[in-house]
Amino acid sequence: MAHGLSSKKRVRQNNVRRLRNHARKQGLKTGVRKFTDAVHDGNVDQAKAAFSAVSKRLDQAAAKNTIHRNAASRRKSRLAKRLNKLTASAPA
Repeated sequence: MAHGLSSKKRVRQNNVRRLRNHARKQGLKTGVRKFTDAVHDGNVDQAKAAFSAVSKRLDQAAAKNTIHRNAASRRKSRLAKRLNKLTASAPA
């Protein structure tokens, strides 16, 4: 356990940041899950809306250093690839 004042404050700060990062990551997982469900159902409109939302969340998480910016970019790219594949296979 921390003894000094500054180390006690550091423990408090770390706990708050850990909870904040956890909430952001859970939001990302939820967004990706909604996108994945829309893709599996073949719902192009819902998939586009979910992609837009999860893309924004990924950018926000990267801006706050919750995840690395290259990881956010990679995940967005992979999701976009799936969305493009869905829209190409969908009947016009």
